[in-house]
Amino acid sequence: MSFTAFSFHPQVAAGIDAAGYTAPTPIQLQAIPAVMQGQDVMGLAQTGTGKTAAFALPILHRLSQGVRGRVCALIIAPTRELAEQINDNFITLGQKTRLRSLTVYGGVGINPQINKLKQGAEIVVACPGRLLDHIGQGTIDLSHLEVLVLDEADQMFDMGFFPAIRRILKHLPPQRQTLLFSATMPAEIRHLAHEVLRDPVTVQVGTVTAASTVSHALYPVAQHLKTPLLLELLRHTDTGSVLVFTRTKHRAKRLGEQLGKLGYRAASLQGNLSQNKRQAALDGFRDGSFQILVATDIAARGIDVSQVSHVVNYDIPDTPEAYIHRIGRTGRAARNGDAFTLVTEDDGAMVKAIERTLGQAVERRRLASFDYAVPAPAKDQEFARPPRQPAPRRAAVPAVGARAENAAGPKGAAEPKRQKSDGAGRAEAAPPAARNRRRRNRGGRVPTQKTSV
Repeated sequence: MSFTAFSFHPQVAAGIDAAGYTAPTPIQLQAIPAVMQGQDVMGLAQTGTGKTAAFALPILHRLSQGVRGRVCALIIAPTRELAEQINDNFITLGQKTRLRSLTVYGGVGINPQINKLKQGAEIVVACPGRLLDHIGQGTIDLSHLEVLVLDEADQMFDMGFFPAIRRILKHLPPQRQTLLFSATMPAEIRHLAHEVLRDPVTVQVGTVTAASTVSHALYPVAQHLKTPLLLELLRHTDTGSVLVFTRTKHRAKRLGEQLGKLGYRAASLQGNLSQNKRQAALDGFRDGSFQILVATDIAARGIDVSQVSHVVNYDIPDTPEAYIHRIGRTGRAARNGDAFTLVTEDDGAMVKAIERTLGQAVERRRLASFDYAVPAPAKDQEFARPPRQPAPRRAAVPAVGARAENAAGPKGAAEPKRQKSDGAGRAEAAPPAARNRRRRNRGGRVPTQKTSV
């Protein structure tokens, strides 16, 4: 079956051809007809299945025949990276429609977003926090909204966005089409779906499990030997682009720096970076400028880098679902991929949970060339935060009059007067009033310093 079977608007069909899309994926086959009929949809599909196009194409088809210059479609996503990716999809698929889309998220200036909203856009892809800022300031008009999409709903729940989502819903027209997509469907997501969807069509593609194109391996190792083992794996494995996941932002930063010092083309992606630096790291990883990207789970979803050959879990994830989302970055588009996980003795319970989710035991591997017997240092300094350096103390700046007296001395004085001692050898400073009286007695007015407003 081809995309022509959906009878898209000619401009949308032209965009599909220009983007090189040929045959729809299973999630697109199931979701597109229901969305085009105006029904609410609850979609359950793992990452990398093509669900963005499953809602983007029907939205472009609908808006191509409607009024321009006002926000008619709102897509809410959990991260800035995912928002940019969704927007890129709209731009690519809608390149022949002249529909305008923009992103709205925090970490960057709000004024450029306000200016773009004033110029008019039919599609807005937003993160919840900054969207609420625009709603509060009255810089976005959602009164004409026709379609709402909640993408990666389970991740938005994990990140604590549900209160913000409910606040946003109060500002939207009740008569609208709502689409909710999620990789998993815990009870909280079902409750939200029950609140926001009306007689939804449920679309489910497969189960939440790893792609069959990904092979899995566990590498048991002591915590202090993880970095040396990672380096050994990189030296002895034929890799393309490698995505390494760590548990903390600090560890991602330090590990990326270590790899860079050893000559690897590596970058880190974590929440402490500015949006420009995060985007530069992603763009460099996509175009091959960086071979290795060290990231926290912020990159586990929604980042479309189809050429990732290996995913390495430097730290095992906290849930089996997070494991599935992480390794979903490799083995995409029918390509084979490898998922390596470095595990310590403390990770046994999570390993069993992951194996239950996968439905199979995961192979344990050891590198014959690696020395596992190296003892742990007395104090592990590998990822220790550098000590905070105290700010240099600023020297006290004397008053203008005091500087003049220090330079020239009192008129007619042979030597400066001795200061009183407090009995412990410390000079005792005269009180301010006394100092001012001495200046007046010397015949000089107390100078005043001019200030500018």
